[in-house]
Amino acid sequence: MSENSSSARLSTIQLILVPAVITLTVTVLRAVGEMQGWPKPWFATTPGGGGAVIGISWLPLIFGPYFAVKLAGHGGGPASTGKSFMFPLLGLAVFILGIFVAIKGGQAQVPLQVVLGFVIAAVGGAVCLPGWSALAKTLFAYGLAARIPVAILMIFAISGNWGTHYDALPPGYNGPTALWPKWVMIGLIPQMLLWIPFTMVIGSLFGAVAGVVARRGKPAIQSTA
Repeated sequence: MSENSSSARLSTIQLILVPAVITLTVTVLRAVGEMQGWPKPWFATTPGGGGAVIGISWLPLIFGPYFAVKLAGHGGGPASTGKSFMFPLLGLAVFILGIFVAIKGGQAQVPLQVVLGFVIAAVGGAVCLPGWSALAKTLFAYGLAARIPVAILMIFAISGNWGTHYDALPPGYNGPTALWPKWVMIGLIPQMLLWIPFTMVIGSLFGAVAGVVARRGKPAIQSTA
């Protein structure tokens, strides 16, 4: 099913609206739960969230396939099934390289090195685009809708010292300590350059699987001359 085979397209806003609302609800619930000291494993206040069950990092595993099925059902499937897997896998490799660069040095973090690692990770997200472009673009839009509210929330968490994972400093942090530079370093940059690419890579991989399942048994749509 080609990405150019149908005019019955869903708009990006239509696709991401409900997932974005669900994600925002989870974000608010998590912030409240951490501030109230609700128990693990549902909530965690350690840097990065400590793999808490209530969190939005798991949602690309669900919404990637959701977007894929919706797109495939409205003529927005990938031009090539092979490429829909190959490019996200390549993107995952680049993303992992970026994480390696960011954390290399362990406790003695170098801010510029961390940022460089996040930039490499962001390239990993962009690598997904040639595979299933409609899906990758949808995941990018969803990533923005998911992560911009978190970045904004972190301003208040950092300024108010909430004691949540939203204002927790990474191990070995030696970056700026003033509110806005600190927020840029531990809030804005990771949310934009790390978590959005993560959403694109993981969502694209799981979406590619769902796309194959959704198309199984369905006749291919033939484009007319």
